Amino acid sequence: MRVIIQRVNEAKVVVDENVVSSINKGYLLLVGFTNNDSLKDINYVVDKIKFIRLFDDNNGIMNLDINTINGSILSVSQFTLYADTSKGRRPSYIKALKYEDAKELYNKFNEVLRANDLNVETGIFGAEMKVSLINDGPVTIIVDSKDGLYE
Repeated sequence: MRVIIQRVNEAKVVVDENVVSSINKGYLLLVGFTNNDSLKDINYVVDKIKFIRLFDDNNGIMNLDINTINGSILSVSQFTLYADTSKGRRPSYIKALKYEDAKELYNKFNEVLRANDLNVETGIFGAEMKVSLINDGPVTIIVDSKDGLYE
């Protein structure tokens, strides 16, 4: 499981010219799954997201987590996080989890975020989405469950 965390002042998702979700201060999460991802991966990544300190304290040091600033999350499915660009000019997505399995894990991921008392908005899984944001910093972090969970 791979998640790109972007610290934002605001973010929104538009589908068919309609705003389907939006947040103010918090995180825009781009979320992708690969083969063999499970609830164990989801729990690892959610724990990172809940407690990672990416917001500035009074001294301008990234020392506060999303709970402390009462921030929100906009979670967007993103199968292209598992693009393989090692050969040719067209990325391969063979490492991305198949649609139905990825949809199930994505929904579970958002359930676990909410069960951890996080305010979560979502895009629409599988839809053609327009995502806009005002990146704060910019601060962008990559969390990959395979990097920490299986060391």
